[in-house]
Amino acid sequence: MINNLLFDLGGVIMDIRKEDCVTAFEKLGLPDAAAYFGDFVQQEPFASLESGHLSVREFHDILRPRFPQPVTNAQIDNAFQQFLKGIPVERLQQLRSLRKRFNLYLLSNTNPIMWKNRIAMEFGKEGLNVHDYFDGITTSFAAKAMKPAPEIFEYAAATMEIVPDQTLFLDDSEANCRAAEALGWHAAHVPVGTSFMDVIDNYLTEHK
Repeated sequence: MINNLLFDLGGVIMDIRKEDCVTAFEKLGLPDAAAYFGDFVQQEPFASLESGHLSVREFHDILRPRFPQPVTNAQIDNAFQQFLKGIPVERLQQLRSLRKRFNLYLLSNTNPIMWKNRIAMEFGKEGLNVHDYFDGITTSFAAKAMKPAPEIFEYAAATMEIVPDQTLFLDDSEANCRAAEALGWHAAHVPVGTSFMDVIDNYLTEHK
């Protein structure tokens, strides 16, 4: 029986657009900006920030010299956060509705810059905060590991005290879904442009 829903953030709850982030860094003059960003994982030093192996200060200090002209930390942060387009209020309402039927959890590859700024702002649209929508939260920078590594799923199960075979994991990356299934979780892929509500309904109907 599925008692828990474990959500990815970007691409499932939060709309994202990598190209806007690349464009913002190009405007700041970062050479070969597109090479830093993948569809599901980032390159260094962005990857080490998301995996919790660099502090925000260390990340700034490593990245800043790569620009041909002086840039501020605020400019770097603003460009980075262009990756995030926002959360429609309807999805926040859907999360609150689902929480009446399931325990809801979040498992996200993210970083402190976005988490404390744009992500917090988006979850505040209804006058609430991110913790009002979930029973537990695991971020990659806290877990010191990123999906699809087994360690982040093991960390999530242990720290949030959830049972994998009672949990449906929802992610826009098929690789992440397969990694979760290999560890005993139920998983459902949420393709770009697909409603997570539809994916959940279809999964539960097919697995009655």
